[in-house]
Amino acid sequence: MMRERLDRAWRIVATGLCFATFGIGGLLLRLVVFPLVRLATPDPARRSDRVKGIIRVTFRVFVSMMRRLGVLRLEVHGLDKLRREGLLIIANHPSLVDVVFLMSFVERADCIVKSSLARNPFTRGPVVAANFICNDSGAGLVDDCVASVRRGNNLIIFPEGSRTPVGAPLPLQRGAANVAVRGAFDITPVRIRCQPPMLTKGVPWYRVPPQRGHFVIEVCDDIPVAPFLEARSQALATRQLTDHLTEYFSKEIHRVAT
Repeated sequence: MMRERLDRAWRIVATGLCFATFGIGGLLLRLVVFPLVRLATPDPARRSDRVKGIIRVTFRVFVSMMRRLGVLRLEVHGLDKLRREGLLIIANHPSLVDVVFLMSFVERADCIVKSSLARNPFTRGPVVAANFICNDSGAGLVDDCVASVRRGNNLIIFPEGSRTPVGAPLPLQRGAANVAVRGAFDITPVRIRCQPPMLTKGVPWYRVPPQRGHFVIEVCDDIPVAPFLEARSQALATRQLTDHLTEYFSKEIHRVAT
């Protein structure tokens, strides 16, 4: 019992240390690293690619830090399927660190971020320097996403929009399916699960689970978009694909849970 209490207390301290490091690191990237990259790389496209590479390395270090400090365990399957260009990667979103995991695996990763992150002093640097897509771009959001994939970036989308609370239905928005239909992109699905759940929506970071969270990330076979493009209209194709994705993620997550 005492050992379990000490382990839990350490994981609270270690989690706080990890997030403090993440915030300070983001600030240093903004104030020191990215200005140097801007000076050394005047071409915006090349600069964006370099920044994405730096973010990938720093996220890999952060993930390694969480594992070494005993905050979590991580198991990954099918990682080779992400070693391509121009992917539309769609994943479920159970925890706060899902995007960190995926961006640490994927080269030239692009993503849709909340506009508030572009105003946060700790996250503004990476968001602006990497030219990530903000979700306040209105009608041009889908066009920006399609253009990103066509440039060879690997676009990561969480169609839930935000983390889904534990045990809640999986509500998928249509944006991800809309990008797939408009761009005629096959979908690379990624299933993320964690047992026991940690860093979930509505739960403070310091409320760690009784045992270390064990994340399992599975990169699955591509979902072809061509059958859905046979619908009468793009709107219908988007709706049908969204329904398919909702059933796909809900069924698989329920299967693993049981």
